[in-house]
Amino acid sequence: MPHTLPLSQSSGPNLSWLNGAALYQIYPLSFRDHGGDGWGDLDGVIEGLDHVASLGVDGVWISPFYPSPRTDFGYDVADHRAVDPRMGNLAVFDRLIERAHGLGLKVLVDLVCGHTSNAHPWFVESRRSRDNDKSDWYVWADAKPDGTAPNNWLSVFGGAAWSWEPRRRQYYLHHFLSSQPALNLHHPAAMDALCETAEFWMERGVDGFRIDAVDFFAHDPQLRSNPAAVWRGSEPPLKPFALQQHIYDMMHPAIGSILSRLRETVERYPGRVLLGELSSQPGAGQRIAAYCTPQGLHAAYTLSLAKQPFSAKGFAQALSAAGRPESICWSLSNHDVERAASRWLPAGADPHAFNALLAMLAASLPGTVCLYQGEELALPNAVLEQHQLRDPFGITYWPDFQGRDGSRTPMPWRAAEPHAGFTVADPWLPVPDAHRDLAVDRQERTAGSPLAVWRDALSLRRDLEALRSGSVTAVEEHGDLLSFERTAGDDRLLAVFNMADRPAEFALRGRGEPEALPIPRAPGALPPELTADGRTLVMPPLSVFLGRLRTAA
Repeated sequence: MPHTLPLSQSSGPNLSWLNGAALYQIYPLSFRDHGGDGWGDLDGVIEGLDHVASLGVDGVWISPFYPSPRTDFGYDVADHRAVDPRMGNLAVFDRLIERAHGLGLKVLVDLVCGHTSNAHPWFVESRRSRDNDKSDWYVWADAKPDGTAPNNWLSVFGGAAWSWEPRRRQYYLHHFLSSQPALNLHHPAAMDALCETAEFWMERGVDGFRIDAVDFFAHDPQLRSNPAAVWRGSEPPLKPFALQQHIYDMMHPAIGSILSRLRETVERYPGRVLLGELSSQPGAGQRIAAYCTPQGLHAAYTLSLAKQPFSAKGFAQALSAAGRPESICWSLSNHDVERAASRWLPAGADPHAFNALLAMLAASLPGTVCLYQGEELALPNAVLEQHQLRDPFGITYWPDFQGRDGSRTPMPWRAAEPHAGFTVADPWLPVPDAHRDLAVDRQERTAGSPLAVWRDALSLRRDLEALRSGSVTAVEEHGDLLSFERTAGDDRLLAVFNMADRPAEFALRGRGEPEALPIPRAPGALPPELTADGRTLVMPPLSVFLGRLRTAA
């Protein structure tokens, strides 16, 4: 029996231009190198914006370009209101905004609120003593009587979440690297400084913010230790973080008040939005619903879906869990996870057929969809040697977990040029040979290329109001098949996806015979067919059906 989820997408006070929008994530260190030092920069972003605009997206999310020691490659911010000199300056950023807006692209930038670099002037002062102006801007705690850390909390990246500062004779909290101390977002002056940072960038023309690591904004004020998780594996997990139930170190209800302050700030600038990143901890869908309110985020994505197997059930549950699907941002690939083209590709399946399935799935989902640079090229995840790794997460857990570098290798622009046109120097991460064959210039000249498929899919989303911002109902998962309806006015569309590399049949169950709409497919791919009695769709492997249903008279 199919699993059916009743779902609706109604208008409401939290709607914004993100509803129905397509975004494109630019990881600037790997996007394009204009300066010739092997690292991407803001001038390179400007050079690549024509390509981004040609996809038909509504905006870009630009990952950090702030001054940083690069221990976490941009997410260790040393100055929130400047551009890293290796990547440009504020004048270049202003030109980027002007060029993006001239192409009709809105611009989101990362606002990293939960932590800074240990090189940030705020932390440099805070760690000096317990009685300076910024002494309470970070999370400090005394040692236990035996000198050990205040509790058992663990870092996501490995080891304890506490490090000792001898000058204060205290521990400081860090959810990630020890070089990323956690800000105390309950301290009024610290929160004021972050809101003033948001104002600084909005005054320069940004259209909103991607808010990093929202689930880590607040924790148990009593600093209670987490209970152990029930682990049933035959051996311990690779990452000890999985051995705890994270009920005290993150996801505290006080996060709501922090988001409210940020929302109050952006509300003073019409049209600005907040897009949040949530962790993969259980209940991510419910947290999207809780955080995305008129007093919080406009939309959010979670790493949970990307860390699950590719299945109809997973997407159906994700659609239902948030309550209001317009609050969901679908980030199928990003800088933190393996690329979907590798992660989810069924063994032995045609990668071109799978790319077309992903493109049409993204184009058909409600809410916001966010492409990651290179996703439109169907780039597979790069496989690196140990000596090539940069990501501290991967270095710690090599070889069983290779980290995030495989999704961060440089964008291939011109197949015949050194490093596929990304740089004239040695790049900070290598360009795989397999990516060279998928370079932008080569796909521009190839009919039916992954790039062409993505452009056509996003064009459909733009042209069909039902796909862009219509209601979503009749969400069903039946084995390998995911289906739902999108409706705007009298236009009612049925979308069916065969998520597996084997044929399947979809029973229309009284819907009548739908009118098949032309959609992009991989070269040589067979379309679904209707049986002679008009009651069943025969779905080839990894295929998509999009059809118009007759409305009742």
